[in-house]
Order: sequence, then C-alpha cells, then structure tokens
Amino acid sequence: MRILLFPDEKLRLKSKKIEKLNDDVLKFTENLKNFLYKNKGCVGIAAPQVGRFEKIIIVDVSRHKKTTECNGLLIMLNPEIVERSGKSINREGCLSIPDYTGNVARSFYIKIKYLTLDGQEKTLATSGFEAVALQHEIDHLDGILFIDRIVDLKRDLFKRKIYQ
Repeated sequence: MRILLFPDEKLRLKSKKIEKLNDDVLKFTENLKNFLYKNKGCVGIAAPQVGRFEKIIIVDVSRHKKTTECNGLLIMLNPEIVERSGKSINREGCLSIPDYTGNVARSFYIKIKYLTLDGQEKTLATSGFEAVALQHEIDHLDGILFIDRIVDLKRDLFKRKIYQ
C-alpha cells in the first residue's frame, strides 16, 4: 500500500458506502489494519488515504499516551457521527501530510453508527482522544483534511520536527 500525499487531489474525493460485504472488502481491511500497525505512532487510517474510495476506517488509540478512553481496535464500515457535544482543541498529524501538524477544534464526545465486518450495525459512544481520532478518519471519507479545519494557518500549523 502507498499513502496518497497532499496535495494529491484524490484526497479530496468523497468515498462511497460499502453496499455489500465480500472477500475483497475483508482482505482489504486486513491489509489496511496491518499497514496501520506498521506505521509507528499512527492511530488511524482511512481507505481513501491509500487510494480506495470506500467508507472504511480503522482506529486503535490503545498505544498512544493521550488516550483516556479506548475501545481497542475499531474497524468501521460506513461510519456516521449521529451525536456530538463539547469541544476540544488538539494537535493532529496525518500520514497524508507528513511534514506538518496543526491545532484542530473537534467535538469532545461523539456517538457513531457503523457496520462491523460481519455486517452488524453498531453504535459506539466515545470521548477524548479516541473521539478526535475517529473524527479525523471520518473526515477523510468526505475528502476533508485536518488542515481544512485549522482556523488560523499562521498560528496553528506547525512544521513537524520528528515524525513518530
């Protein structure tokens, strides 16, 4: 797998819903999960980042120091935020924008409706860093990057010193 890098215009494409679970989707999600874990410090990835424009995200914040709430490995198909509240500002980075980080305002609490790999519809409520990571990855499905959410690019965008 190869990460699409900003300013690649494909990162701005909207992803399509998964209409049918099949072996191709299952194999792709397994490969995407392995790719996530190979990237040290990475807590999430969305299918569009590797050029597949379907609504698939994977998040696992269990190894990150900012984690206060953790639901372990989350593989979500067609995730949709159905409730949100609160506000938190966090420094975010992205595999698709490796040279920069930025301060982004996100909801502190979210509730997400999604499909599992076995086709079950589930709802997940979470907060804090895990909620931020999920919102970041869901944005990718709509062609939105964290730099689009930075209010003041002069004040809140930073050149990354060390990529971890």
